[in-house]
Amino acid sequence: MTRTLAELPFDLPAFVTPQFVTSAIVIVSILHIALVAAAYFILLERKICAWVQDRCGPNRVGPLGLLQPIADGLKLFVKEEFMPRGADRGLFILAPALTVFPAMIGFAIIPWAGSLDLSTVPFLNLAGTVKVMGADVSIGIIYLVATASLGVYGVGLGGWASNNKYSFLGGLRATAQMISYEIPLGLCLLCVILAAGTLRADQIVTQQIDGAWFIVQQPLTALLFYVCLLAEANRAPFDLSEAEQELVGGWHTEYSSMKWALFFMGEYIHVFVGSAFFAVLFLGGWSLNPLPFGPDLPAAGGLGLILLQFSVVMGKVVALVALTMVVRWTLPRFRFDQLMRLAWEGMIPTALLLLLVVSIFVYRGWTEYLWAGSLGALAVILFVYPYLPKQANPNHRVPLIGSRFSPLEEGDLSPAVD
Repeated sequence: MTRTLAELPFDLPAFVTPQFVTSAIVIVSILHIALVAAAYFILLERKICAWVQDRCGPNRVGPLGLLQPIADGLKLFVKEEFMPRGADRGLFILAPALTVFPAMIGFAIIPWAGSLDLSTVPFLNLAGTVKVMGADVSIGIIYLVATASLGVYGVGLGGWASNNKYSFLGGLRATAQMISYEIPLGLCLLCVILAAGTLRADQIVTQQIDGAWFIVQQPLTALLFYVCLLAEANRAPFDLSEAEQELVGGWHTEYSSMKWALFFMGEYIHVFVGSAFFAVLFLGGWSLNPLPFGPDLPAAGGLGLILLQFSVVMGKVVALVALTMVVRWTLPRFRFDQLMRLAWEGMIPTALLLLLVVSIFVYRGWTEYLWAGSLGALAVILFVYPYLPKQANPNHRVPLIGSRFSPLEEGDLSPAVD
């Protein structure tokens, strides 16, 4: 026989509901998973880097090198703390926290699974269903975007407070990059919100289960959104703010010990949460079938179904994180002018065009054929691009005598040059 919390033999505060308890468990669990994942994603990246470069990677500390993150953490805890002369002490200490905290609170609105039927959980004897997410709020998508955008303050303040010109330039680059790429990211997000008609992440997943994944319906939007996620997280090929060849280490050049580690912890947690966000928006969350027909996992069920749905979401997250790392060790870094030109002259106009196409299709009720609109937008881009005004190529070859790349004969020199 099932019962509610009000029928229990002891009194509980009014705010303690089954959903409140479930949300608290989810927040504590995902927070610990994110912290452990941040450590082991570094090991995964080192392994992927070694695989790309045909090396072994970390394999000495523990079996298969699995204890390497623990050894690195202990090393960072005991390393000497250093603060440069002339640094702003308060902001210098605050900047790493402002980087990692926004990344650690954004996952609250991610639906990690569907709805749990409490009557199927043994020993509880409770009725009703609860959602497996940290916070079921009506502005969930806006909350996640708002918290993610706060990370720029930690990077900017860290670069400025260090009293180092390389750090300052890295902070300026990161700030300009994040602000620029938040515009196409927001426009791509509007495309999904218009198609779904809601700001609730769990309802976006439910609509993809009932229809098709949004990566099928809006592939170009998904591509732009993923590129913006790389830029927002300062991941290669968009890591201009920490370009070792130019800025030593970027905004964290003067940081050491755990302050330095907090910057990277924030970056990897940001990648973790961003991958989960992408999986919810475009990969159907816990859905297994990307097409609008055929069987799929139900939205509500018992504890076994919830564990299966959670495993599906985490599998997609790990796959996206691995893809992010492969991109880093595959593509070369942009120049900063190329980075900004890509955002303002390429991605923002493309995102505006996609938003216009989605708006027309939603207004006309053609939401089932959004894939056709995405292909039509791609055709328009390919047709218009050759006729757009272009700047002079800054990488043009300079004629040089004896060069096999741009040969110049001695007779080609003008008298003025001679």
